[in-house]
Formats: sequence, C-alpha cells, structure tokens
Amino acid sequence: MKYQGHVAVVTGAGSGIGRALTLALARDGAHVAASDIDARGLAETREACPAGRVSTYALDVTDRAAVLAHADQVRGELGPASMLFNNAGVDLFAGVADMSWKDLDWLIGINIGGVLNGTKAFLPQLIEAGSPRRPSRLVNLSSAFGLIAVPYQGAYSMSKFAVRGLTEALRQEMIMESRPVTVHCVHPGVVKTNFGANMRTADGEDPEMATKMFDRAALTSATKAARLILRGADKNRARILIGADGRVMAAMPRLLGAGYSGLLARAGKLADSR
Repeated sequence: MKYQGHVAVVTGAGSGIGRALTLALARDGAHVAASDIDARGLAETREACPAGRVSTYALDVTDRAAVLAHADQVRGELGPASMLFNNAGVDLFAGVADMSWKDLDWLIGINIGGVLNGTKAFLPQLIEAGSPRRPSRLVNLSSAFGLIAVPYQGAYSMSKFAVRGLTEALRQEMIMESRPVTVHCVHPGVVKTNFGANMRTADGEDPEMATKMFDRAALTSATKAARLILRGADKNRARILIGADGRVMAAMPRLLGAGYSGLLARAGKLADSR
C-alpha cells in the first residue's frame, strides 16, 4: 500500500490510461478523485476499483471555473491532493490546411487548456500536501508526438509540445523554489485504448480508416503504461517514455536533429505512392 494516505487526482479516468492509473493507485492505497466527461465510462472505472478508494466527478476540463470548483470540492471532501495526473486528451487526424477551426479549438481546449487548468487549480494543494521526505507529484501526459511532429498530426503535436514546455518549465521552478513537488512529463507511444475511436478527422478523411491505423500501431497496453508512469514518478524521472515506439521517437531528434522531419516526410510520400 505504498500510496496509503495520498489523495490522487486523475482526469480522463473513464477509459484508457486514466482508468488504468485510477485502478493502480486505488489498489496501492491512494484515494483517487477520478473525473471524466463520460459518465458511463467513469461509472465502469469506479466499479472496477476497490470499494471506498475512488470518488468520481463529472468534469469538463476545458471549463476553468468547473476545474477550480472541482479542486475546492476535492480538498473539502478528501483533503488536499498530493498527486495529480492531467491525463485527459483527444486527437485530430487532419492536415493543417484541412482542419476546421471548430475541431482545432476543441483539441486545444482539452489538450492544452485542460492540462493548464488542472495544473493551476491543484498546484497550491500539491505544495501544501508535500514535504521534503514525501513530495507531492504532478504528472502531465504529453505524447511521443510532443517530442517529434508527424504529418496529419500537426494540431495534436502542437498541443503536446505545449504540454511538454509547461511541464519542463514547472519542474525547474519547483526545484529553484525548493517546493516539495516533483513534476513529470509522460511521452507515450501509441497505447491500446479507445483513443483512436474518439479521434476526429478532417472532412473527406475516412474516420474508420484512421481508427484502424491507430489500432494497428498500438503496441502497449494501458495497464503497462500506467505501471510505467507510476514507476517513473516514483523514481523522480523528469521524462517518462512509454513503449518501444515512444523510445524510438525520443531518439530521432537526438540522432538526426531537425533532419528527422525530412526523413518522415519522404517515408510518408513513399508509403502513399504504393
């Protein structure tokens, strides 16, 4: 029960990595404040967890006032949060020229706004609850596409690069200010979840084909991803890479510099010509 006494906040807990994190934290003794906009998925997550270890909350992470109120509610009901996992996220498969403003705003609101809202709302509690011997933990979910950009994932990559920038800056600030909070940025490759099924596409793109491409590329289970995230936070790793594909994508800019983008573009053009 290594997380006994912790109050852990998990967004996007209704499925995928969020559900797996909630289950792992609850099994290891934490009381989890699990939130999602999907009420049915959230109820299924609660049913899968040990009784009395999870409190569920309907939450739209793009609604700043709602996230701030959620933070107050968690503090009032469970005590100050000592672990935060900003996990909620969405994807958009579309070229920059073809993506709609509506879809772009939707993605930015969740992937950037949701992480920023959660971070700002809960950071005071994390600082309060932490101590030098038992620091609080703030974990933001970026992506391997927050380390490299790929065609038709421009909006998604932009959002995940933004999460990486926010998280890495905050980690430095917590160290410089001697705050009892460790900060971690997670970069998964493609994980086996329903993420692809919820992906939006540009007009003219085949949503089913995009989902099939995502499912074929998925190499890591959500359960394994959650285990690696928690292990990485336990070891105070600044950057937590998930999956062989995540490690390969992390290596590409180190080995090739900016030249990786030309290599990917040529590979994509070759694949399209077949």
